[in-house]
Amino acid sequence: MGTESRNPNTTHIDKASTYEMLSMIQAENVYATAVVGRVLSKIEKAVDAVVEGIEAGGRLIYMGAGTSGRLGVIDAAECPPTFGVDPGLVIGIIAGGADCMFRAAEGEEDSGESGIADLAAYNITKNDRIVGISAAGNAAYVADALAYARSIGCTTIGITANEGSRLANESDIAIVAETGAEAVTGSTRMKAGTAQKLILNMISTCAMIKTGKVYENLMINLKPSNVKLRRRVISIVTELCGCDEAKAIELLNAHNWVIRDAIDAYKS
Repeated sequence: MGTESRNPNTTHIDKASTYEMLSMIQAENVYATAVVGRVLSKIEKAVDAVVEGIEAGGRLIYMGAGTSGRLGVIDAAECPPTFGVDPGLVIGIIAGGADCMFRAAEGEEDSGESGIADLAAYNITKNDRIVGISAAGNAAYVADALAYARSIGCTTIGITANEGSRLANESDIAIVAETGAEAVTGSTRMKAGTAQKLILNMISTCAMIKTGKVYENLMINLKPSNVKLRRRVISIVTELCGCDEAKAIELLNAHNWVIRDAIDAYKS
């Protein structure tokens, strides 16, 4: 299996200088990004399926264990502040629950029953899109949950690094980014995780763009929840309205700091 094999390029990494270690790891990082480029057509299918589901009232639900689960939770958590969506639209489920975001419990990935139960707790429907994330692709927690989702008519998407894995076989859309052997054997938190993060960014960002959460390349639904984001909101309004900062603040104050409403009022 590619993710578990030894990498001939880093066999002597333990004897390398710090700079040499970094160079070896960076070479693997570059390879990971290239691999993602080879599966864009699969990611495209995933994005379009997610958009179809959201437009029908469904949700985007990530499932994973360990690093894969954490990456899904991170992506889900970042969607509300970035795109102004309800926290229930994009959901991240990690094997073992919230505690496993901070403390590894690797055995949790072996319980298919737990995966099914955790997913079923969300009362999924056929409009939901279930994205299973597993570097090796054989985590029962994820694969069994996807099998359950398929049984009730959900479209399933798998993100894995190994062709022919269980996850790939349980997915209607299998995104197989074959990143291969890690710099440190079996440590899929490295380039396999990097590829997963890139793919998740693409899926959620493109889905949000295609469902109207971005105007041009601006975060039109951004919530001004801190000083930096407040400045960004003001900047967006000044740019799109062609007004000065004082006018932008006036418009935003009059419309509860909702960018779209402020812009519509200015242009009406």
